[in-house]
Amino acid sequence: MAAESRGCPVIVRLMGEGQLDVAEEDLPALNSLDDQLESAIETGDEATFRTALHALLENVRKVGRPLPPDSLAPSELILPPADAHIDEVRSMLGDEGLIPD
Repeated sequence: MAAESRGCPVIVRLMGEGQLDVAEEDLPALNSLDDQLESAIETGDEATFRTALHALLENVRKVGRPLPPDSLAPSELILPPADAHIDEVRSMLGDEGLIPD
């Protein structure tokens, strides 16, 4: 996909992995996964939390373009590592989850 058709990119940091450039049009799908993650955190459902977190991270990796390791671009969104504990992610949540609408 050409950069011009990708919309306004958002830089997402995956803690412990690096930064990815994610197209704005990919955010609604990621936000849906974020909603599932937030719901699992609210109910304390560890199994659903783990599944939702892995799905969110995997989709960011799928749609994102990795930035060079030496990139100094600020991250607009920061996502926890795949092995994060439910309480760690709960503390990272804003009013709109990890990925705002």
